[in-house]
Amino acid sequence: MKRFELFLMMLKLPVDFLMLMFAVLSAYYIRSMDFVVELRPVLFDLSLADYLNLSFYVILVWLLLFSFAGLYSVDPNKKFSGELKQVFVGCSLGLAAVALYMLFAQLLFDSRFLVLFTWIFAILHVSFGRIVIRGLKSLLYRGGVGLRKVVVIGQEDIARSIIKTLKSRKELGYKVVRTYVSFNKTAKERLLKKDIDEIIFVNPRADERETLSAINFCNEKQIVFKYSADLFTSYSTNIAISALAGIPIIELKRTRLDGWGRVIKRLLDIVVSIVIVILTSPLMLLISIIILIETGRPFIYKNERVGARSHRFFVYKFRSMYQKDSTGSQFGRAGKKAEEKEKELIKKQNGKTGPIYKIANDPRVSPFGKFLRRWSLDELPNFFNVLRGQMSVVGPRPHQPREVEKYEKVHKKVFFVKPGITGLSQISGRSDLSYEEELRLDIFYIEHWRMFLDLTVLIKTPFIILKKRREL
Repeated sequence: MKRFELFLMMLKLPVDFLMLMFAVLSAYYIRSMDFVVELRPVLFDLSLADYLNLSFYVILVWLLLFSFAGLYSVDPNKKFSGELKQVFVGCSLGLAAVALYMLFAQLLFDSRFLVLFTWIFAILHVSFGRIVIRGLKSLLYRGGVGLRKVVVIGQEDIARSIIKTLKSRKELGYKVVRTYVSFNKTAKERLLKKDIDEIIFVNPRADERETLSAINFCNEKQIVFKYSADLFTSYSTNIAISALAGIPIIELKRTRLDGWGRVIKRLLDIVVSIVIVILTSPLMLLISIIILIETGRPFIYKNERVGARSHRFFVYKFRSMYQKDSTGSQFGRAGKKAEEKEKELIKKQNGKTGPIYKIANDPRVSPFGKFLRRWSLDELPNFFNVLRGQMSVVGPRPHQPREVEKYEKVHKKVFFVKPGITGLSQISGRSDLSYEEELRLDIFYIEHWRMFLDLTVLIKTPFIILKKRREL
């Protein structure tokens, strides 16, 4: 999901809160009007301040019920009529919850008028808020903001209908950058050079080889793969269904870590990172001073890694090697020379097979650096990468460019999410895992992500570090 769509999805929550608050105020003021009071005198003694204070907690419950009603789903192509139905269902669930609470709590609140009109105004106000959001989204899409760059593959009527719809209805949020009759070698070579967000595959004549080739290409490029509902549905167990030009379109979901899952995970990353940085700041200061005394500057080592969607970044670590042995552009010519030495050590002392390497008894590590690595303290600066949005606290292992170059296409699924400081492979015997086992665990994490899984990994990580220390 693009950041623009994520922003619009998150915007619904505060807008709904404001609309529900307006509904509460509208009902209260109408109940206080003279002609209403003349028809039915006010029997409750509840000031506006007390009423708003009580309504605040009720609204929080309503928002939770809205989520169950599907009002915060991640489908950007949801029809407005369907959204209005969900607003009605969500508000009705809220009304039912209030009624049940009043019944079982035996509250002496004699104002059915107030409750009923709050429900009516909630439907009207929340619907109005959704109209405003849709109008804003439509205006921005028509202005070319946040459009998803899409390639349509197919030549049948279905493909032509989708292309025509996407080009004529900019408010859907798509920009067709290229069309192909089939996904062949020429199409693949051209698409490798393009920056695209999605491929919509609607070629009913495609054989299994062409289909798998298109899916593998999307895995390699970390882009969304969608297809017509009547085509090869057996290739996916985790799907999302929407419609374009009246045609059911299925999106192949490679991870649950999208939409609100992505938002919640990011919030958890920020909270955990801030807490750990604050708690360990005296320790990090002490480590920095010891490194400066032992081996001089710099005490932070920047190592290039490949992150989400294959974007490269520098991961921050405490320098655990001698200056002359530190690799990377940070050290200029000396870094290039150190890289050649590292390649020789990999040939002689590599403890792993495949693209991933681990130098056994690494002679480049300083005495204090060995201590840092034993306790994984060299990775504490990683939390600044998390705060910058380059990494996550929990995720696949960060990958070096030279390792990635040797990866098979199927293993490039790991780039659908941000790499993590810790992860499923890290707590499952990372030093003893083979390349295949490690990547298999990372892919399993991506495809089966749950917040509970992240919490489990976080809880287990310190125990794994302590266990590693006892085994030394």
